[in-house]
Amino acid sequence: MSLFTRSRQPLDTAEGGADSEDDTGGAGVAGEAAGAAEEAGKASGEGADTAEAAETASGEGADTAEAVAAERDEGAEKADGTEEAADPAERSDSPPPGWFGWRRRYPRTARGVTIGTTVLAGVLVLFALLVPNRLERLGPEAFFRLPAEGILLAGLLLAVPPRSRRLMSVAAGALLGLLTVLKFVDMGFYSVLARPFDLVLDWILLDDAAEFVRESFGRTGQVLAVVGVIVLIVAVLVLMTLATVRVTNLMVGHRAVATRTTLILGTAWITCMTLGIQIGGVPLATKGNADFVNNRIEQVQAGLKDGRVFEKQAAVDAFAKTPPDQLLTGLRGKDVLFTFIESYGRVAIDDPAMAPQIDSVLKEGTNSLKAAGFQSRSAWLKSPVTGAGSWLAHSTFLSGLWIKNQQRYRSLTTSDRATLGSYFRKTGAWRTVGIVPGVRRAWPEGKFFALDHIYDSEHLGYNGPYFSWTPVPDQFSLEAFQRLEHGKKNRDPIMAEIILASSHNPWSPIARMTDWDELGDGSIFNQIKKEGTDPKEVWKDPERVRTEYRHAIEYSLHSLTEWVKRYGTDDTVLVFLGDHQPVPTVTAGSTSKDVPVTIVARDPKVLDKIADWNWTDGLKPAENAPTWGMDRFRDRFMTAYGPRGD
Repeated sequence: MSLFTRSRQPLDTAEGGADSEDDTGGAGVAGEAAGAAEEAGKASGEGADTAEAAETASGEGADTAEAVAAERDEGAEKADGTEEAADPAERSDSPPPGWFGWRRRYPRTARGVTIGTTVLAGVLVLFALLVPNRLERLGPEAFFRLPAEGILLAGLLLAVPPRSRRLMSVAAGALLGLLTVLKFVDMGFYSVLARPFDLVLDWILLDDAAEFVRESFGRTGQVLAVVGVIVLIVAVLVLMTLATVRVTNLMVGHRAVATRTTLILGTAWITCMTLGIQIGGVPLATKGNADFVNNRIEQVQAGLKDGRVFEKQAAVDAFAKTPPDQLLTGLRGKDVLFTFIESYGRVAIDDPAMAPQIDSVLKEGTNSLKAAGFQSRSAWLKSPVTGAGSWLAHSTFLSGLWIKNQQRYRSLTTSDRATLGSYFRKTGAWRTVGIVPGVRRAWPEGKFFALDHIYDSEHLGYNGPYFSWTPVPDQFSLEAFQRLEHGKKNRDPIMAEIILASSHNPWSPIARMTDWDELGDGSIFNQIKKEGTDPKEVWKDPERVRTEYRHAIEYSLHSLTEWVKRYGTDDTVLVFLGDHQPVPTVTAGSTSKDVPVTIVARDPKVLDKIADWNWTDGLKPAENAPTWGMDRFRDRFMTAYGPRGD
């Protein structure tokens, strides 16, 4: 048997002396003493079965058996100082070692790269097992835990046969990659919507997110963001799979050590879980991935059942059979304006960093309206969403149903469920209109909300600049409503749905109040925008974000109260409210979904009809003012202003 033939015999890595670490990278044995080939042959007879030893010698898939043999030959030759051990023809015909011969020329560097790559693979696998799905939990303590799933997976990989092991390691790596991607998506959803991604109902929101990026940062920003996300997803899946396979090969190469370590970690996990041991308030033993997957399974099941539940709820309507002449009798002859202020949440009133300034604006608005003859009452509504999803809140308020997801919204807008607009139109006593500056394209749902005419961003006569996401500043939207509808003579009473979008995320730059008589076609806002802030700079600092949010709410409130004082009449009834709380960056950990709601009227009879609601006097609701679910407003409002409320 030639030296070349003997050198191809596999080594028992558990007992192979100086060669026992070769499997970590498969780097050769350039410094091995002469006679290593014979020792390798002896070791091969004392090791495990041939298949296992061959897998070990493969060095985690880095080299072929022939490459290892060639490296061993070279080591023996260098040790003896001779080149007679191998036939020259065999040397010239043999394939080069791994990495196109680079490893043979630079063995120390190659070994360092191999070790570094293996360490990186282990870090990636550990990261996937321990990374949480919320940014606020992404601290050092999250990665000093014992993952039950990792310990169990290691035990299974060591126990199964080689072929099954390879398949299992690839499948496990792909699954870890998918879980990691889903956790990243959850981080984004928690940062904006304060909830995890819904695997059944939220896919439509990804398109909305891309559209939001385009409106905020331009087409280039949108393309870069989408490409970046796709590249990140592919990279996570591929790298996590490769990392899992590499770690698996490392464990097999050191089977005895890996087995002992797995048993020790398993015992430690059971002990820590039993005793409830924690580090910095975080349990040392975790089964977070199992819980994560179980929660998602339950979420999917609930999402699939939700359609049937909602269908039953939508079938119940207390006013469906009420004759038109008995609907909303207490508001006949009045202009009723339902106005939503984007992201106007309870945090604007309660947060100590914002409360003084917002309180001043509300107090000033209350006093100025009172001086103009208007009275107001305020309370709280609980929105079905937080952070974003305005259309879900609007439809909840108008339909009297809890619209908490896109599936319910689609079911609602394709049904015959009556909204507030539907009932106003049904009476024949009102013209229904919508001022929706945030709508930039076809909005088929507008028909469902029973609006006789819709004024979107293209039909308000605005020729000024966008303010980030906001196409039309609030002051101009309200002035356009006055010009196009409210200010007309000899008209029918109006029921209007008005969306004030200037307080929509990202709140930079923000318009400011200007003289109403100088608004013109909106060109005056070009200079105002130039004086505003840059959203890319603002969003680098959470405190600046909170400050700009406060400024946006102040602007919206000023626009609305000044419009009422300027154009309101004895027949004006204004209902204004926030649609949801702002993103968690602004709420700073608050889990409340409460938003303020206010009714303003000059006719005292209007507010007398809701005296038993016990709402707070003025534009600012008291801390202990009543809190209703937003879906309860429609029926209470129609009851108060129907025959039973007269």
